[in-house]
Amino acid sequence: MAVMRKRQPHGRRVRCPGGYWAYVPDPLPPRIEWTVGLVTALSAADRAVGRLAGQGRGLPNPHLLIRPFVRREAVLSSRIEGTQATLGELLAAEAGGAVERSPADLREVGNYVAALEYGVERMRTLPLSLRLVRELHEKLMRGVRGDSATPGEFRRSQNWIGRPGGVLDDATFVPPPPDRLMECLGAWERFLHDDTLPPLVHAALAHSQFEAIHPFLDGNGRVGRLLVTLLLIAKGALPSPLLYLSAWFEATRDEYYARLLAVTESGEWEEWLGYFFTGTAGQAEDALGRIQRIDDLLATWRGRLASGSSRLPEKAIDLFAENPYWTVNRLAERLGVAFTTAQRAVDRLEEAGIAALAGPAKRNRVYCARAILEVLDEPPRIESRPRQSRRRR
Repeated sequence: MAVMRKRQPHGRRVRCPGGYWAYVPDPLPPRIEWTVGLVTALSAADRAVGRLAGQGRGLPNPHLLIRPFVRREAVLSSRIEGTQATLGELLAAEAGGAVERSPADLREVGNYVAALEYGVERMRTLPLSLRLVRELHEKLMRGVRGDSATPGEFRRSQNWIGRPGGVLDDATFVPPPPDRLMECLGAWERFLHDDTLPPLVHAALAHSQFEAIHPFLDGNGRVGRLLVTLLLIAKGALPSPLLYLSAWFEATRDEYYARLLAVTESGEWEEWLGYFFTGTAGQAEDALGRIQRIDDLLATWRGRLASGSSRLPEKAIDLFAENPYWTVNRLAERLGVAFTTAQRAVDRLEEAGIAALAGPAKRNRVYCARAILEVLDEPPRIESRPRQSRRRR
């Protein structure tokens, strides 16, 4: 009969000046008890990510699908933090359309897009490191809520997690005090370069530890979720940013926070890993399904246009896959043709039932390939998970 090891907190509480207690995590990696269920969950997640990576490598123009997927992730990750912008509003705004959403909300989501795209490109010359984390935070927080919270700089004061408007004494969780912060971050950075663990295990541990350290005054959740994607690319598990877990974290938000807290309170790493692997497998399958459906749509649409004398409408189809919203002016610029030529191509797409005017006809009209948007914006399919009790110290 197997003997389960006694649970221990991953770290210790330290008394700080002012009388409050803060949490200082132990360095990674922790000891993990690899049960049959946990190994099975990791295997399923690995297979799903492998299929997604293969699909990504086989796409003729991967950037066409990566671009809208990045924006979908930005919307969902920002939504966890309270931003209300929708994917359609973000894509329409980028196309030059008028939207009613607050510019501040759209700017926050836009910053997430910029930070993720910056991180993917920056890793060509700079490995994942504290320096890159600061650069990501600066991109993410500049000019939005939290701009006053020193974008690109690690905190020099104590922060905490608790109810809105709460005080330190009532906090649910208090991360490391400022005088221990760089010690914790240094150990975390060393773990970033550990190549002994499978990429999904490494990403799961690094994300949890980053959230426990909470090194910024604001934006820690969004930076931490960005890092999951970047870590999987850095470790070679993905060729490009096709997998995103924010849909999973947002749909299971209460469990997401509970699992992170349970790691710090009672060392429940196995439960956190199982949760992470389940979400990874589900979101990889979700991305595969969306990619296939979009690819099928594009093939169907090209078939409808095959009898035409001009190839321009087919080129325009690719751009509507990149962003379902376009104005004729921007299409003309992107395709390198005259406005009237681009308008004829859009008229052909309208006739074929591929694109239609989005909203009332006005100057600088915006057209939308609604079927593409519906695939991107469809809620994720989240498998129901049994409620599991969370141990407390």
